[in-house]
Amino acid sequence: MPAGFRRGRRRGLIVGAAVGSAAARRGQANSQPLEDQSASVDDSAQLAELEQLGKLKDEGLLTEDEFQAKKKQILGL
Repeated sequence: MPAGFRRGRRRGLIVGAAVGSAAARRGQANSQPLEDQSASVDDSAQLAELEQLGKLKDEGLLTEDEFQAKKKQILGL
């Protein structure tokens, strides 16, 4: 596979993961009481996004540096 294709696919997967997690947050927000929404939605969405990033890293589509940078962004560090 050409390097440009792999890089483009990786970016597409990252964007897809971000879009999917945003959709999951919206879906969960509609099914829970208002006072519990923000903490549980944030935690479960962050966990799902981190799991997806871990899978991408394990598949070799993300480098360790890319994984760590995105992880810090997700966790707000």
